[in-house]
Amino acid sequence: MLSPDTADLSVQMQQIARQTDTVLTHIFDEEKASGAATRLVDAMAYSTLNGGKRVRAFLVVATAAMLMEDIHTDADIPAGAWHVAAAFECLHAYSLIHDDLPAMDDAATRRGKPSCHLAFDQATAILAGDALQSLAFQLLSAPSTHVDPMIRAELVLNLAVAAGDAGMAGGQMLDLEAETQALDYADTARMQGLKTGALITSSVRAGGQYAGANADIMAHLAIYGKAVGQAFQIADDLLDAEGDEAIVGKPLGQDDWRGKSTLVAHLGLDGARQEASKQVDQARQALAQISPVHPLWHGYLDDMAQYIITRNA
Repeated sequence: MLSPDTADLSVQMQQIARQTDTVLTHIFDEEKASGAATRLVDAMAYSTLNGGKRVRAFLVVATAAMLMEDIHTDADIPAGAWHVAAAFECLHAYSLIHDDLPAMDDAATRRGKPSCHLAFDQATAILAGDALQSLAFQLLSAPSTHVDPMIRAELVLNLAVAAGDAGMAGGQMLDLEAETQALDYADTARMQGLKTGALITSSVRAGGQYAGANADIMAHLAIYGKAVGQAFQIADDLLDAEGDEAIVGKPLGQDDWRGKSTLVAHLGLDGARQEASKQVDQARQALAQISPVHPLWHGYLDDMAQYIITRNA
């Protein structure tokens, strides 16, 4: 269970990750019980429950908890908020399954385990990704997620935009094109903002939407989320360039091997670190403009911005 009385971000992240995994496990069990193909659900669960820090789930839950009037203890966080968090992790898992395919990044491992298409097969992996994407929107649109149908519609639209051609899928397309053509700094930043940043920004926005935040708060959350997303991608690029493969859990040096345009390639290691720090400062400044209902969760989000660039995996 969550313990909002602790100021330890790492402990809080672990607790949110465990609760998210519990929710996801229950969802996959329900899918099997409903008659879904066992092998397909097994592949979905394999890729979604394969570790991970649950950053997107954390951002959803922490943002909602920061803003909702009726949350005083861990038990007060609505089940629907966990369904929103689970939806984002399903969407993220789908993207990783497809990223690892031979036609994309051709990655053999993910989080220290065989990629889905190797643990199962390519056809099953493609279908598992497709099904996870559908499941994400099924969770967001379910009446049990939120009593207000307008908020459910906002959640669906928010994730759809972040996942599609103007978001994650579009960023992946630009990333593939970057293997054969050089991108300048601006195009590289745009590509990374779409591929990785869009879903992170969307996670923060979803927490605000679930809590019924007003337009002013949503604007500050969007700035926070965009800056955190950019810092996250730079940190990923730095890990690819100089991280420990045993800790990161996937092959490193792939960007350089494929000749991809990254902000590290444009700025160098020191320049990339400086840019990441700049993005963290922007995120924290935006967050400071929000008067939280629960300052503890506001503090977690502030600490999360710094954690993004100090993580080792």
